[in-house]
Amino acid sequence: MEMGFRWFGSNDDPIKLQQIKQIPGMTQVVGALFDVPVGEVWPKEKIASLKKEINDAGLKMDVIESVNIHDDIKIGKPSRDKYIENYKETIRNLSEYGVKVICYNFMPVFDWLRTDLQFDLPDGSNVMSFELDKLASDPQEMIDRVESNSKGYSLPGWEPERLSEIKRLFDAYKDVDEQKLTENLKYFLDAIIPVCEECDVRMAMHPDDPPMPLFGLPRIYKNREDMLKIEELHESKYNGFTICTGSLGENPDNDVPAIVREFVKKDRAPFIHTRNIKFTSKTDFHESAHLSSEGSLDMYEIMKAMHDSGFDGYVRPDHGRNIWGESDRPGYGLYDRALGATYLNGLWEAINKA
Repeated sequence: MEMGFRWFGSNDDPIKLQQIKQIPGMTQVVGALFDVPVGEVWPKEKIASLKKEINDAGLKMDVIESVNIHDDIKIGKPSRDKYIENYKETIRNLSEYGVKVICYNFMPVFDWLRTDLQFDLPDGSNVMSFELDKLASDPQEMIDRVESNSKGYSLPGWEPERLSEIKRLFDAYKDVDEQKLTENLKYFLDAIIPVCEECDVRMAMHPDDPPMPLFGLPRIYKNREDMLKIEELHESKYNGFTICTGSLGENPDNDVPAIVREFVKKDRAPFIHTRNIKFTSKTDFHESAHLSSEGSLDMYEIMKAMHDSGFDGYVRPDHGRNIWGESDRPGYGLYDRALGATYLNGLWEAINKA
């Protein structure tokens, strides 16, 4: 298992690589190029520059999150072939610089959704939260609320230039149901997985977050049954999953440790986001510290499932609290994710020694 830390780059992240390097057991930076428009080829020179910056700090860059999928691919427009060819070229370019895993998602319009980005906890920290009855009926109102609470940071999956055309996007997706979205995913996977096999780069699809249909948009990676269907779309270990324990755990019917055991044993989960959440009702939750007792998920059982299944891939702490006066990008502060990484490494060591 290699521990990683998501980083948004020196131009848009107040966290320094030197600080990440000081987290015990940290070996990887999970990076991305946020200045390349979705659908365009990631240039080699930009990849090389990012890798050099990370390597110079004494860290590695084996995982990229995310090479976002252009909407024309998800919708199934004739223009998708152009963007798929660009995606193939990006895979080849990333492979040349040692990238082994690409985390991506296939969610229409919204990559993730929360109703509050600064939900106050009793300990004085704040987190992101989701309450179904606070979900705005108008998607534009939801976007405005998120942008006004983002503390001035760009948020992954909420690209302003894309969401500025929200009405056009919803119109474009109006005929895309779950079946059509699945067919479009298969078309995409059939095209790119041979390139992944050639380049030894594994695709790791991220779950829907939260794992339920919202605003009438289809969702196709919500649970174990969806994962089995996605596996069958293109049989290859390069067609894999990012198991996000928080996203899957947001549905209390999902047995997260069992999902981890099944798909790690099958070598279909090269990347795991390991985070906790706290339910406030069957549909509502807020993020929490990683510690089992702070949330509703048993992190010991999750880590034990990874260990017992022979997991040797990449893991990272995910959405943390803003603590100790920190005012960083919601969910992506330094301190609580550093505590989370240390806690997860402690669990791993204890399970190993036991």
